[in-house]
Amino acid sequence: MDQAILDEFLGTIDRLVRDHLVPAEDAVASADAIPDSLLVRLRDLGLFGLSIPEEYGGLGLSPTEEVEVLFRLCFASVAFRNMIGTNNGVGSGAIVEAGTEAQRALLPDIAAGRVITAFAVTEPECGSDVASLRTRAKPTEGGWIISGVKRFITNAPSAHLFTILARTSDKPGTAGISAFLVPRDTPGVSIGQPEKKMGQHGSHVSDVLLDNVVVPADAMLGTEGAGLKLGMRLINRGRLNIAAVCVGVAERALHEALQYAMQRRQFGSRIAEFQLVQAMLADSRADIDAAKALVRETARRQTSGEDVSLQASCAKMFASEMVGRVADRAVQIFGGMGYMVGTTVERIYRDVRIFRLYEGTTQIQQLTIAKLMLRAAG
Repeated sequence: MDQAILDEFLGTIDRLVRDHLVPAEDAVASADAIPDSLLVRLRDLGLFGLSIPEEYGGLGLSPTEEVEVLFRLCFASVAFRNMIGTNNGVGSGAIVEAGTEAQRALLPDIAAGRVITAFAVTEPECGSDVASLRTRAKPTEGGWIISGVKRFITNAPSAHLFTILARTSDKPGTAGISAFLVPRDTPGVSIGQPEKKMGQHGSHVSDVLLDNVVVPADAMLGTEGAGLKLGMRLINRGRLNIAAVCVGVAERALHEALQYAMQRRQFGSRIAEFQLVQAMLADSRADIDAAKALVRETARRQTSGEDVSLQASCAKMFASEMVGRVADRAVQIFGGMGYMVGTTVERIYRDVRIFRLYEGTTQIQQLTIAKLMLRAAG
């Protein structure tokens, strides 16, 4: 995207956040739902198709451009980003990379937000250990029969289209796992009740139950047995995006803490004048700037075509840990008020805890980083 056009678009995102999303945060959290009027705004700005190529109706942003959008968008409640996240990630990326022409015909509706996608990997007995996946797809005449249970699937209650990972053979490990595109209205697909979560209210997760779901042969995405490999090829951008989200949320937490510190008075002075409060503000600023620089550099490398597996894991690990520290300091600066429900920093404190869990836990990132370092060292 031309820089002048990008700058104008980023300014539009800033205005959307300031004028519409931030004022709606409390109502979204209270109702645990995003109103249709705001979804229309997200659609009209093309936010459901940020990373989808222009030829399929998206904006076609590069990784360097997309992270700049996320820095700004996630100054508001992360629930808004979660609604568009899968459409811009594996929900569309897998189709762009491995889809047939018929499957790619779905992309314009995904880019426009008319079709909401969800990526279903996690199961009751399968989290980080994808090799233990139990959902099965058995061949039948002209297609497959899929049975299993998927757990904690983001956007499942509102999704129209699922990418389902299922085992299609008894090959060991992940070699027998394939990917399928399954519309929500396919007989045998049912959606569980939305889970009650610690945070990120307004963004929903639930189980997806697959009871002898019959899909045609052309529902398979890519080749048989390559489902997990397909997901892993897209995971670097997903981890980078989560890191950018963490930066945006941390910016908001620090903003709230700084504003409060400049207003709150104790012992006859603003608490911003207390050196230990200043230390927390300074540590948070340095943390955020370090994470932002790492995200930008990783995005630059990815845009140039480099393999950023190590850097994406570093960015996701550092940024998700960083935002937890910043949120904790913000609550500390607010004191007792920061512990009260309804305070922005209290909501943020709950919202950010999940970042250290999904898209690979901190511990999985540590193992990935070390493995890649050892491999590079020979």
